[in-house]
Amino acid sequence: MTQRHPATPAATATPDRDDHRADQQPGHQPDHRADYRAAFNAAHLPMAVVDRTGHIAGANQALAALLGSEPHVLAGQSAAELVDLASEARTWHAYKEVLRGRQARLRCTRRLKHPDGHSLWTEITLGPVPGTGDVLLSVADISDRRDLQARLRHLQMHDPVTRLANRALFFERLSAALEASSYGQSGTGRIGLCYLDLDGFKAVNDTLGHRVGDRLLTAVAQRLTQCADQSGYGRTGGHLVARLGGDEFALLVEESTGTEQLVDLARSVLAAVQEPFDLAGQRLSVSASIGVVERAAAGTSATGLMQAADTTLYWAKADGKARWTLFDPERNAHRMTRQALASTLRPAVERGEFTVEYQPLVDLESGAVRGVEALVRWNHPQFGMLTPNRFIGIAEEDGSIVQLGRWVLQTACRQARRWQIEQPSDSPVFVSVNVAVRQVWDSDLVGDVAEILAETGLAPQLLQLELTESAVMGSAGRPLQALQALSDMGVRIAIDDFGTGYSNLAYLSRLPVSVLKLDGSFVRGFRYEEGSHPNPADETIVEALVQLAHRLGLTVTAECVETADQAARLRHIGCDTGQGWLYSRAVPPEAIAAIISRQAATGPAHPEGPAPHPEV
Repeated sequence: MTQRHPATPAATATPDRDDHRADQQPGHQPDHRADYRAAFNAAHLPMAVVDRTGHIAGANQALAALLGSEPHVLAGQSAAELVDLASEARTWHAYKEVLRGRQARLRCTRRLKHPDGHSLWTEITLGPVPGTGDVLLSVADISDRRDLQARLRHLQMHDPVTRLANRALFFERLSAALEASSYGQSGTGRIGLCYLDLDGFKAVNDTLGHRVGDRLLTAVAQRLTQCADQSGYGRTGGHLVARLGGDEFALLVEESTGTEQLVDLARSVLAAVQEPFDLAGQRLSVSASIGVVERAAAGTSATGLMQAADTTLYWAKADGKARWTLFDPERNAHRMTRQALASTLRPAVERGEFTVEYQPLVDLESGAVRGVEALVRWNHPQFGMLTPNRFIGIAEEDGSIVQLGRWVLQTACRQARRWQIEQPSDSPVFVSVNVAVRQVWDSDLVGDVAEILAETGLAPQLLQLELTESAVMGSAGRPLQALQALSDMGVRIAIDDFGTGYSNLAYLSRLPVSVLKLDGSFVRGFRYEEGSHPNPADETIVEALVQLAHRLGLTVTAECVETADQAARLRHIGCDTGQGWLYSRAVPPEAIAAIISRQAATGPAHPEGPAPHPEV
């Protein structure tokens, strides 16, 4: 094996100092340092050697050409000034660390000015030259790469159909606009958004095909862009119109001047979209629903702004479409409350947060309390005592009405039986309980009623079930069978709010109904207001309804009776019972017990005056 010897000092000496010794030695090697210099000068990559002070010790021809100079002219100049290393604090600090030998390498991107006037993007790299205190600087032209990246980014950030900004670019721009650093003293510090979608766009796709649908989207995008351009808003007069997906578009207004500016924009957009479109022989007319949000940028997040816009767009659609709607904090608070109630409703039934109050049903002729309507209340730990109109609709939507309705039915029947036992009478008061249509469909209502009556011992004749007119009049199949079975059991069926729904009077004769409850809107027409008189049409309608009901063997209850004059006129017309604040608000069960006890002792109250009870 041949033994390798370490290199001699002559092998590592610099060429300048050892040229004469190398020439004197037989078989000497070529000068590698001269080769390096030749390669340095001939390289196509612009390069320079920078000394520890940051000045150029030597530059090759490629760098000189890039900067429009000559190598000898560049020598001695500041490298940082030539390639713009001092414009950014972090890069400048890193550059100084490389010069001091405390950092191995620096790489950054800079935009330089070419001698012919155009700009080019370059990648600057600095690293130490081994064995010296110098630094090698290289400059690579990456303009083509940057152009390709820009084109790819444009494709990535724009919708291929409409050429508008897409969802990704929209949220990028929105987030940047909301940053506090982007608002100077001269700005308004506010931001606005018009969020819209097309009404009936799905029908266009379904009937005319997606190609026509895409053409429509493109035409809409052009009109939105024109509206934004004509408005002339934004920090620099610019704007952003984006397609967020499907038929949803957004117009972002940076540095908005107030709500009026956004409203004006929404109006112009709505008018522009409603103008007919001519698309390859197809004439189409569409409309848009627009949610408008405008607020201070400080404290606003992209998520919060979009939630507000989405909610407002939903309001615009719910209010009838083809309109713009402005964000309303109060309405939104109501929506948030509704969501909070929806999320806690089911557990609230299990926690026993509900209670039942009762409102008397009074005989208009004698003034006697004939029955009571059970009205559920929710004693919410956060929102306090809530009336049914705050949560019954939610319960019907999520199905919890079945569980809640059964509990109310059970509680009311148990209470009615307790009054009967405590105050024996030949004419015990009946209890009327509201039933939702979903209870008929999603539960065994007939079985539940039979089980509860058997459990509480309440006679079927003392239970009345109230359903809305629209629910009863449209009954068929299972609902009608359930109503018939309950009627056959002896339970009375009442139509609540009669006169506001279908009002199919001929259908009444085929339904197992015992009672009509006239909607309060009719009764309110009987009330004298200062400087006005009762509406004679309301009296005529009520009189006709009462006569028809009596001929069909039905009794009539008037709701919302508030004055003695209303009670007198209703009694004259022939209404059987009345219900309203004239007699009592909904009260706890012990207050009803007191009324029943007093009625047994002294007889019924005067029919034209309020029945005394603990609440009034």
